[in-house]
This record gives sequence, structure tokens and C-alpha cells, in this order.
Amino acid sequence: MGRLTETFQRVREASKSLAFCSEELINEVLCAVADATEKQTDKILEANAQDLARMDVSNPKYDRLKLTSGRIQGIAQGIRDVSGLSSPIGRILGSTVRPNGMRLKKVSVPFGVIGMIYEARPNVTLDVFSLCFKSGNACLLKGGSDADCSNRAIVEVIHEVLEKYNLNPDLVVLLPADHDATAELLNARGYVDLLIPRGGRGLIDFVRQNATIPVIETGAGVCHTYFDKDGDAVKGEAIVKNAKTRRVSVCNALDCLLVHRDRANEIPMLCKGMESSKVLIYADTTAYQTLSSVYPAELLLPATEESYGTEFLDYKMAVKVVDSLEEAVAHIGRCGSGHSECIVTENQAAADYFVKAVDSACVYVNVPTSFTDGGEFGLGAEIGISTQKLHARGPMGLEELNTYKWVIEGEGQIRQ
Repeated sequence: MGRLTETFQRVREASKSLAFCSEELINEVLCAVADATEKQTDKILEANAQDLARMDVSNPKYDRLKLTSGRIQGIAQGIRDVSGLSSPIGRILGSTVRPNGMRLKKVSVPFGVIGMIYEARPNVTLDVFSLCFKSGNACLLKGGSDADCSNRAIVEVIHEVLEKYNLNPDLVVLLPADHDATAELLNARGYVDLLIPRGGRGLIDFVRQNATIPVIETGAGVCHTYFDKDGDAVKGEAIVKNAKTRRVSVCNALDCLLVHRDRANEIPMLCKGMESSKVLIYADTTAYQTLSSVYPAELLLPATEESYGTEFLDYKMAVKVVDSLEEAVAHIGRCGSGHSECIVTENQAAADYFVKAVDSACVYVNVPTSFTDGGEFGLGAEIGISTQKLHARGPMGLEELNTYKWVIEGEGQIRQ
């Protein structure tokens, strides 16, 4: 037995109690957690300050790690939004009556125990708890050491509320921040039903390659915007700026701008919003020539092969000129991660082709990739952005945290 086996067993047992909690109770507890989170903002920020003090401000993870009063209020509101959504549990997904009178129903049910491995994102702690609790799942959290103080302060707040309502605090457990805990969680067969890694490509690859329990991949986003020959430059400028500079440390941020050769002269306009945010641009030969006389020299570099297919998570962006819509789609197929892609065009045929040809979880027409988010999709919050195709794809909310079972009823029929 590993050192965490007893913990896993307790969480497994706690998960079973949720089947007998009313939706009204679950919603009341979630609202109470939201209220307690806001009331204990100072406590959470104090713990967060300890984590921030250990991280270099220039680290791209710093922004994801940082909490503010405003961000905490936003997280609390997200919890309230989740409480207001319909429960995914017990939905009849399908039903039929067999010739012998046997009645079959396909019913949504929780997974049971969900394990979450994530990096320096303390907001994930509350998002995951709210979504798991509402969907009838217990959760095992394995946060990174960078955010351990923040995560522990947040889980303490949740536990206080659970105990106030006479609920088992083992419905949410934060594991130690060391590597040994990760190894045990990856191999917690029989205790954990589903594992979700949320972070960079390295973390996701490690979990996928080493886990012995089912994994849903989330997080890594190499996002593109293609400005078509029939694109509106005013729309394009606003879309590119929002997708790149709104928040660079998140997975829906723009990494590569593709521009049709017929509109290459408008690259300076499309990149107009980049200069004020000091975005470093890696430009191919044509894009470099159009930008060299108008974009700051210290922020403009020739692109290399490594410039494409990179998730920067920073104030950096690649720009490439393509000869056709088909070439843009082919580039996205080679260099994208299946997360979010956008086309800017006024040509409906081009938009239709892009939507059909691009194989990503979220495909946008004249809307920035920054909208790939559970809250923006009306899901209340998200447990991550799935870039795979099995079970869940795109922002994962309550419905994606349920599976289903068959319920069969009859009057004593027997099989011949």
C-alpha cells in the first residue's frame, strides 16, 4: 500500500454519500462556499502572496498564479453560476421498450472520484470543486508546489463550509504537492475513475504516458487566427488584439496569425494593437518586410520553424503569410493542438470550408479564440478545455463530468 491509499479510500467512500444529497442542498452549499470565499479574501490573498514571493515576476505562470480581490469575486460568482445550472444527474438520455416488454433507460450518473492534476492555477481549485460537487463527484486535487499555499487556504475554506452542513470533508482533498503524490494518483486504480491534467504540454504528456487510469487531456492550446483575402481589416485588428493581448498566460491566447498573401499589406494594421503591449513578433519573410518600417525593431524577429506550433503563453506571436485558404488550413493541421482556431472573412463559402476542414475543438468565424471558456459558453465554469475526441471536447462543464448507466425494468421476463 502507498502512503496515500488510505486517503484514496476515504475519498472513494465520501463520493458515495453525494448520491443521497438533494439538489437543493448541493446548491445551498455551493452558494455558501462562494460567500465564504469572498469573506475570507484576505486569508486567501495572504497565502497567495507567499506563493507569489517564490516566483519570478517575469515567469509566464505568474499571472495565472496571481489572485486579486477582483479575481476572487469573479471565481465566487462562477460558483454561484454553477449552483444555478440544472443538475446533470439522472437525466434520461434515451429509452426504449423491447418486444418482450422489458423497459430500458440510459441515465446520466457521476463518474465517482475525479483526480485533477494542475499547475500554478489556484482558481482551478474552486472551479473543480464546484463542478465536481454539483455533478455528484468527489475530487482529489494535485496542485503544483508553486500554488500550494493558495490551494491549501482555499481548501480550508471549502472544508469549513462542508463541515457546517455536516458533509464529509473528504469530498475534496488536496494531496501533497510533491512528485510522489503525483505518481500514486496516476496509479490509483480502483479509487479514481477519471484523471484530468490541466497545464502545459509537458504535464499533459507526462500524465498520458504514465497514468494507469482513464485520462482526458486538457489545456495545451496552439491557437491560430487566419485573415482571409475577404476579411474585414477593422474586425481583424480587434480580433487579433483581443485574442493575443487580453490575457497571454491562458490556453486560448493567440499564438500564430496567418494572413492571405493578397492582404499582406494590411499586416501592420492587423498587428497595430501589439506594439502597446510590447508583443514580440516572429515574422516570416513577407510579414517581416511589411512590418520592418512600422513595428519597433526590438520587437520584431525573423521566424524560424520553432516559431510555429509553439504555445507561447507570453507576449509573443508568430506571423505567416499563406497563398490560400487551403494552405492556412494545412498549416493549422500541422502546427495546431486541436484547441481553438479562427477565420476572419466576409466570404461565407470560405467560412464554411474553414469550419468543415479545421479539426479542432472550437472553430470561430469572426470571433476571437479568447471566448473558449466555460463561463463564456454558459457552463458556469470549466474543469478544462478538452483537445481530444473521446467523451468530451472543448470546454468541459457539468455534463462532461457525468457518464451513464443502463437501467432495465421488467415483470419477471427471462431470456430464452
